[in-house]
Amino acid sequence: MNSKFTLALISLLLFFVYSFSQDQNETFWKAAKTNDIKTLKELLDKGIDVNVKTQYGATALMYATDKVHPEAVKLLLEHGANPNLKDSFYGATPFLWSFDKGNISIITEMVNHGADISTEEPMMYSIYGGLKEVELMLLQKGAPGSGQALQAAVRNADSLLVTDILKTTVPDAQNLSQALLTATSMGNQTMIQALLKVGAKLPEKKPVTGSINEALAGTYKAKDETFVTTRIKDAALWLSFNGSPDYALELKDGNEFTFKDIPGINVTFEMVQDIPASLTIVQAGNSTQFFKVADQTAADTLKRKAVFKDIEGNVLQPINWPSFRGNQARGIGDGQYPPLNFDAVKGINLRWKTFIPGLAHSCPIIWKDKVFLTTAMGKDTSAAYRVGLYGDVVPVEDSSFHTWKIYCLDKNSGSILWEKKAYEGIPRVKRHPKATQANATAVTNGEYVVAIFGSEGMICYDLVGNEIWRKDLGILDAGWFFDEETQWGSASSPIIYKNSVIVQCDRSKDSYLAAYDLKTGRELWKTMREEISSWGTPTLYSGPTGDEIITNGSRFIRGNNPLTGEELWRLGPSSEITVATPVVMDDLIFVTAGYAPMQPIFAIKPGGKGNISIADSLNSGPFIQWRTRKGGTYMPTPIAYNGYLYTLNNNGTLTCYDAKSGEKKYRENLKDGEAFTASPVAADGKLYFTSEEKGEIVVKAGPEFEQITRNPIGEICMSTPAISDGMIFIRGQHHLFCFGKK
Repeated sequence: MNSKFTLALISLLLFFVYSFSQDQNETFWKAAKTNDIKTLKELLDKGIDVNVKTQYGATALMYATDKVHPEAVKLLLEHGANPNLKDSFYGATPFLWSFDKGNISIITEMVNHGADISTEEPMMYSIYGGLKEVELMLLQKGAPGSGQALQAAVRNADSLLVTDILKTTVPDAQNLSQALLTATSMGNQTMIQALLKVGAKLPEKKPVTGSINEALAGTYKAKDETFVTTRIKDAALWLSFNGSPDYALELKDGNEFTFKDIPGINVTFEMVQDIPASLTIVQAGNSTQFFKVADQTAADTLKRKAVFKDIEGNVLQPINWPSFRGNQARGIGDGQYPPLNFDAVKGINLRWKTFIPGLAHSCPIIWKDKVFLTTAMGKDTSAAYRVGLYGDVVPVEDSSFHTWKIYCLDKNSGSILWEKKAYEGIPRVKRHPKATQANATAVTNGEYVVAIFGSEGMICYDLVGNEIWRKDLGILDAGWFFDEETQWGSASSPIIYKNSVIVQCDRSKDSYLAAYDLKTGRELWKTMREEISSWGTPTLYSGPTGDEIITNGSRFIRGNNPLTGEELWRLGPSSEITVATPVVMDDLIFVTAGYAPMQPIFAIKPGGKGNISIADSLNSGPFIQWRTRKGGTYMPTPIAYNGYLYTLNNNGTLTCYDAKSGEKKYRENLKDGEAFTASPVAADGKLYFTSEEKGEIVVKAGPEFEQITRNPIGEICMSTPAISDGMIFIRGQHHLFCFGKK
């Protein structure tokens, strides 16, 4: 037999064996997720590796734990599933994962099958989760952490748990002493007697050293620009991380403090001639030093504010704002002179507000005197919806009947010119608790307006509301990369290029980029993408090297030919979750991402061919002007304006870079903003940042940070504003607001 033929045959057989094995693994993982005990038993009997891992290192046991299937967990453990096997992305084990779900039977089963309880982590997770039964079980089995459990029980005035802990084990003298001190301050006689019975003694009194040194208060920054703020209130010292809520500190000795409510964290101030130079936070042997920064006095603040003078003028040519964040997603409204100050609550510079029913994050778009936006109205108005800074992967269980609509409003009065029902029925895909069933922003060219309603489809109208065509884009089940069945909903918006509408449909499988005829909806081309879920919108680059469609993605950032869909270049690596839309300025393309394993910022030169990625050791290349591996942002799209690139973290940390060189100009926290999802916009020397719950924050554009004002809206705001003709249009949870100088 010909040797080449033999080699080809062997390769083919190996391919089929691999494909069959992979299909079997997929079936195994799915059975664990769905509690399909019959299939699990069949595959286990056939000898499947019970600990077989996904590309992210997840196992069937982890999936069964995450979905809270005690029967499946028990079966897998009995067949040798390892509760201590870490995944390769989060570094978590099925055992520690089980505490997040709080199912005591699953946790107990894990412990009985060899889960590692030799560290304090299980006890800490039990305390934070309020799993008293698990705390006692761990103590009975000799797990460490009895002191933390006792102190937490005392702080919570849980006399019964204190008694049970002391019956099971006796913590060391220091923890007993601290517990007795806390119980005594509460006057809880039951806890006091229980502690005295096992030999607890109050700590020795220390000499009074006077009040807390007021010089300790201030802002301290680490080398990576993260910061902590200390302040004195109620005769105590408090500390916050990057603008987080305050944590109370307790004086330990001299300039050394501990966290009052979080055991095991020490804060020490390093002094030079009684002046604080830095502070060091130590937890579990890890330390971070933060250095004192100069405080800005009230006089300095007033002086700097007085320097800013708003650019005012008459709008000579009102601009259209035809798609997500305007032309090419740049978000710039120069020459439109939107107001600096406004207040929806007090009616200051409020031109109009119009009630829009339903729940949606889609942004307003504008063409001449018309404003378009979409919404989704579910019959179950109690379905979960939660904003703020948190991490949660579980989608909302909302299978109620929905109606999807598009609205056309008069730009000058806010009156509804027409509204059309686009779709109705049960949503085909679940949503994240911070998302909606109408996340994508519509697009218009002045003749047609096209809107995507997720998995329901894409629909095209003319500007008076006549339906032109509709298209089924398939199931757009964008969601968690770690478990493709955890759906969050899509958000990528369509864009218009010449006579076509282009869509980026990244989902759990079979992702694609496609173009459709704007007049008929006929498919012009479709390019499959080896991509997992993403949420960014494509961006058009037009320049000397030709036209390119730029897309953000987890596997690769890509440039495609907008006429044919052909991939021109690709660039990686990036985050496993990508949300931000690419931005173009001065023949550079800026792309960011803010999730693990890296949070890059790329400044890309157009015209690349093939794979333009660079080595990890490099920060530039033939088609990379500059890049950083850290500092990219998660939700908001960055804005490139007047020579500078601005990135905004979800927590309000704003960073300014020189767009050409990548030199960092500043990193500051937006005051009183809390959480941000919407992307920034700019106009006439001002940057506008939409807080989720605290209104619109305005910052002076340029290399020196200056927050000018904060304008109350009075509603949750998750959408990016639009700017046109002296006005700024901001979508709240219930109304579309229009602000303009009166």
